[in-house]
Amino acid sequence: MKKLRFIPVLFLLICFRAAAQEVSVVADYPEVVSTGQQFAVSWTINASGGDFTEPSFPGFYKLMGPQTSYSSSTQIINGKITRETSYTYVYYLQAMTPGKYVIPPAVYRLKNKSYFSDSLRIEVTGSGTAQQSASGRSAQGVQDEDIATNDDIFVNLILDKKEVFMGQHIVATVKIYSRVDISGINEIKYPGFEGFLKTDLETPQLTSLRRENINGRLYGTGIVQQFLLYPQKPGEITIDPVQISVLIQQKSGQSDPFFGDFFQTYTTVPKAIFSKALKIKVNPLPGTKPDDFSGIVGKASITATADKDSVNVNDAVNLKIVISGSGNLKLANAPDIKMPADIEVYDPKVTDNLKNSSAGTSGQKIFEYLLIPRHYGSFKIPPISYSYFDLSTRRYETLTTPEISFYARKVSDQNTGITVYGGVSKEDVKYLGKDIRFIKTNPGALRKTGNLIASKRSFYTFYAFALVLFFAVLFVRREHVRRNSDLTSVKNRKAGKVAARRLKEAEKCLKEKQTDRFYEEMLKAIWGYLSDKLNIPVSELTRSSAVQALTSKGISEEEINILTSIIDKCEYARYAPTSSSEEAEKIYDGASGFIRFVENSIG
Repeated sequence: MKKLRFIPVLFLLICFRAAAQEVSVVADYPEVVSTGQQFAVSWTINASGGDFTEPSFPGFYKLMGPQTSYSSSTQIINGKITRETSYTYVYYLQAMTPGKYVIPPAVYRLKNKSYFSDSLRIEVTGSGTAQQSASGRSAQGVQDEDIATNDDIFVNLILDKKEVFMGQHIVATVKIYSRVDISGINEIKYPGFEGFLKTDLETPQLTSLRRENINGRLYGTGIVQQFLLYPQKPGEITIDPVQISVLIQQKSGQSDPFFGDFFQTYTTVPKAIFSKALKIKVNPLPGTKPDDFSGIVGKASITATADKDSVNVNDAVNLKIVISGSGNLKLANAPDIKMPADIEVYDPKVTDNLKNSSAGTSGQKIFEYLLIPRHYGSFKIPPISYSYFDLSTRRYETLTTPEISFYARKVSDQNTGITVYGGVSKEDVKYLGKDIRFIKTNPGALRKTGNLIASKRSFYTFYAFALVLFFAVLFVRREHVRRNSDLTSVKNRKAGKVAARRLKEAEKCLKEKQTDRFYEEMLKAIWGYLSDKLNIPVSELTRSSAVQALTSKGISEEEINILTSIIDKCEYARYAPTSSSEEAEKIYDGASGFIRFVENSIG
């Protein structure tokens, strides 16, 4: 009875949460329909207890509606109760006259408050309509031009520019158009884009087609892939066609005279479609290129900083030059810096922090130079000049960094046992007083020896020892070649070492908290070790064959059960990663212990 007392309280909490949520009225409708076509529009409300008022349907004939459906779901997660309720009102309409129509918003009234949906904008096309609707543009704003709509399915390669400067970006969009049912795409062959630097843009996976009016005909359209192209040479460049193999559903046999298409069967037929070859005119950059031209076409800025303003002699100073902006920054050249002779300069470390989108490439390219002063004193890094071609002004712009100064301190042990390489020192030349030394003319006391090494007994002893050593090395070498010629024995001997390397890689993944890769490396180590140790190819290695082979080798059932348990845990964790780091460490220790046990038992 005490438990039943809580039921009204629970019901009140659920109702309170449902009433507190924000009410929304969402409309679902097709944007383009054809004359005479029947279609459905619906409004979904995530609340109950209110009144729904349908709008008028100008330009359309109302066939049926509303049809009301209701759905509700309740979840209790960690003591938190959430309830979702939705009511759907469906109306069936028929398009009558070509044109563009706006259906007013629907109204939902709840507790003296009104909630409105968005207006519905629907275009009705006729069979003779030749205008291009606004929906004939892709979601990225690319205009579909020169599209031949004679086929029921075709592919088009769309370029946002047909004439550019060398280094200016072009967005290429592969778009498919279909008036038939497509069950999937079998194969896509993109052109090589010779003469361009190509970058794949992140494109949402094509799961459904959007209806569009293309030259008065309705097509289902979708963007397959987008590319960012940077031309690398002037002149007219031809882009080869895109080839796509699609799977089309076709009816097999005739329709039933009584049931129509209800019992109709379909077959999947592959079909290859090609886009047109396109030509792009690439203009060379106008004017004379500056000597310090970076290769950037777009917009750029430059900053230069040194991490220290005072260092000891032979210590490093990091000069960081950051190129920011938009354009073909990936092709930006390293700045030409002129350093004093007493500063040793190393090749820069280059870091790209770039983002690609349909607007081009933007971000930063960082050059880090390591500078080492080889003499004490004040040093100045002269201003760095960097030029680029500005597309907005169509001329070369020059960027300059300010002068950077730092001081190198003299250390007491600078010249004691340290060899300094690099530039010419500014230290004054010192007169030593003994610049030229004469050759010694007195040969000294010379004597002739009559003892030859071949006349000594130790020479023959050493010769015999060297001969014996040679044959011993030859024997060991031949034995080593013989042992290594048997690949099965070599794999068996080295199975433990190979497994240890793989376990070390798994341990590294565990420390870096790469759990998925950890279990993958563990399975590679275990199955690879069993394959090498038991002389079973990986393609034929199964759990049953491994257990049978280990049993025949004298491995106890307890150890085999430990192995199977480790394999089960690893395979389960790969597809349902819920195990903790402590569990992963236990699996690692168990696998290492099993491999050591087998090595000590089998040898």
